[in-house]
Amino acid sequence: MFGKKKNKPQIDQEQLQLIQNAQRRIKQKKRFYSHVIVFAIFGLILYTFNVGLGLADEFTLATLPWSIVIIAFWFILLFWHFLNVFLFQTFMGKDWEQKQLEKLVNKQQERIEKLKENLKNEAPHIAKSQIFNENLALKKQNLTIIVAAGENNAIGKDNKLIWHLRDDLKRFKALTSGHYIIMGRKTFESFPKPLPNRTHVVISRQENYQAPEGVLVVNSIEKAIEIAKTDLQPFIIGGGEIYKQAMHLADKIEITRVHEEFEADTFFPEIDTKIWKKTNDTYHVKDENHDYEFSFLTYERK
Repeated sequence: MFGKKKNKPQIDQEQLQLIQNAQRRIKQKKRFYSHVIVFAIFGLILYTFNVGLGLADEFTLATLPWSIVIIAFWFILLFWHFLNVFLFQTFMGKDWEQKQLEKLVNKQQERIEKLKENLKNEAPHIAKSQIFNENLALKKQNLTIIVAAGENNAIGKDNKLIWHLRDDLKRFKALTSGHYIIMGRKTFESFPKPLPNRTHVVISRQENYQAPEGVLVVNSIEKAIEIAKTDLQPFIIGGGEIYKQAMHLADKIEITRVHEEFEADTFFPEIDTKIWKKTNDTYHVKDENHDYEFSFLTYERK
């Protein structure tokens, strides 16, 4: 009464499936063999009555004795039974369907694994790109105007600089190197050749303006700023009309104020101190390398 329960023998699920499949196949074959026996007996009886004993000779089907037609039709059914038991059920039965399904699943799994491997290889590049874009979105682009102007805001005449200040040129190079520099067509054409280590963006209304390889050409200052969006500090470098358009867009002005008034045909816009706050003022004396006194001034938008 209180004895241990007998452990029921456990059978592997796969073995159970094989046993069930074998039993099903035995039943199918038994039915087929019964069909063969019934066909043989009744076929012989029909043939004997119709042909052997000459009964019902007047009944024919397609000019053949009716028993021959019935036997032939029955034989077709028997043949179909044979195919179903020994061919379709063997090669294209449930087991065959299961194997085909497994093959498809395996192929699909292989494709998934390849996609995973490709994604694994590409993931670092995708992640870096996403991180870069996210960081770029978090950081605000600091659009900077850089210019040298006299006390009367003169910046040039006949598309040329009015002065040559060595330290100003050094400062311009130090600030703009490695960045996008945005300029008008005339300013660009005043250069003997594109400046090294900078990406030039030229604003021109001329269609199909021909520029050297690597120089980007757009038709508005808005498009120039858009094309330079990967640079957190692009520079506006001239000329006069481009400076005017950039004044309400810029975040900073780096101006070399030359302490002299000059005759010119191009001028820098007046800096409105209600909008701009001076954050740096470095004075430079006149010397053997500089014909004029000047100051490096930095203005930032309030």
